[in-house]
Amino acid sequence: MAAVDTRRGPRTYGNWRRPTSPGILGLGSLGTTLLLAGLIAVVITVMVAGLLEAVILTAVLGAVMLSVLTKDSHGKNVISRAGARGAWWSSRSRGTNLYRSGPLGRALWGTYQLPGLASPTRLSEYRDSYGRPFALLYTPATGSYSVVVGTEPDGAALVDQEQVDGWVADWGHWLANLGDEPGVAAASVTIETAPDSGTRLRREVESNIDLDAPLFAQEMLHEVVGRYPVGSSTVKAYVAVTFNAAQRAGGKKRSPAEMGRELAARLPGLTAGLQSTGAGAAHPLSAQELCEVIRIAYDPAAAVLIDEAHVAGETPTLMWPEVGPSAAQTAWDGYRHDSAYSCTWAMTQAPRGHVQSGVLARLLAPHRDIARKRVTLLYRPIDPARAAGIVEADLRAAEFRMTSTSKPAARDTLAVRAAAATAQEEASGAGLVQFGMLVTATVTDLDKEADARAAIDNLGATARLRLRPVYGSQDSAFAAALPLGLVLPKHIKVPSELREKL
Repeated sequence: MAAVDTRRGPRTYGNWRRPTSPGILGLGSLGTTLLLAGLIAVVITVMVAGLLEAVILTAVLGAVMLSVLTKDSHGKNVISRAGARGAWWSSRSRGTNLYRSGPLGRALWGTYQLPGLASPTRLSEYRDSYGRPFALLYTPATGSYSVVVGTEPDGAALVDQEQVDGWVADWGHWLANLGDEPGVAAASVTIETAPDSGTRLRREVESNIDLDAPLFAQEMLHEVVGRYPVGSSTVKAYVAVTFNAAQRAGGKKRSPAEMGRELAARLPGLTAGLQSTGAGAAHPLSAQELCEVIRIAYDPAAAVLIDEAHVAGETPTLMWPEVGPSAAQTAWDGYRHDSAYSCTWAMTQAPRGHVQSGVLARLLAPHRDIARKRVTLLYRPIDPARAAGIVEADLRAAEFRMTSTSKPAARDTLAVRAAAATAQEEASGAGLVQFGMLVTATVTDLDKEADARAAIDNLGATARLRLRPVYGSQDSAFAAALPLGLVLPKHIKVPSELREKL
């Protein structure tokens, strides 16, 4: 991401680049290799078998190349869409889209275990060097550990633009420093908006009201407590940082106790760096707090009960095998879980051109048609050793596409300029980060599903984002949007590097 500083007018940001691979006819390096291999096979077939067999092979090769080159507005080709549809049919035929937990459920443990990608996760708790308890989440499938930091963002209301620009710059430095942190695999930022039950306001007022105050003042406070929560919302933010279990590739994986001791000394530095980005007071979530967050995400009706328990001075004891839904069902474009219905969108294209710092303000703000909305930014920092090679390869690929034709398109010319600017910034010390976005809309009334979908489409347009529902994988996308530190590319059988070169 590059900052374009102008002396007149607000500061803008842009120059986001998707990794590309050189090739002919819009294909990547792997697709071009397959095309050339197919043409060689056609020539050999003509020489060995005959003309008819060569024509048939040419037709098959043409159909495959056409399915690779034919893409929709979200960049998905026919093969990827057909693969997603086939995987969904297979999942539905085997019944894996249905989840029933508890003593009478289908789960073997008899508990309310988390479904899908989060089912094998294990939770433990340690204390950092400041004495604060923090939850350590271990994912055996990917061999990674995650810690979740709760923040209280200050917001941009009544804040000077210079202060906002400083926060954005500090956030960019914090992300760039993640590439220098040993063992960091990914990071995510989750902004969640939900209706306020009013229990915290009631507890605050009742604990501070003066019994000797005038009766009119007391009645006014009680009226405020009764009416204020109607239509109000709460905004919560979480930052999850994921670390590799092994210090280096092929090294020995560290146990949770070893990882807990190491992160105990590193967490204070990470949380202190977040406070300068406008995140407010940052503190690691304890195991109990993380259990409450995940329990409410899968069953929003439990939020009122948990808040009332805190008002009464009680802490609802939750264990990690008890935070999952009792029933869940995955559909092609939605996810039903306990008392709510959710749909998750994935960003397929970042804003084109330059945008200002508040481009996501409306998307992050509460919406009247959506009961709960969760916007998660996914980051994968790239270490400086790999970043230089990536930007140089991207620059060569952009130059190859522009020089492969006598009349290059305007988009190819702009791509070369953007790739050159990225390479210059990386050479001057800027960090390189891969990022994505997931947006989850949750409703408690199925009649409001269409309104929630229309609201997300409109909000995505105001943010200049291109969003697409995660068809066939709504349960996995729902879990990835939670502050669990799941790294989606590590759960995909086909590596992302191979798909980019196709």
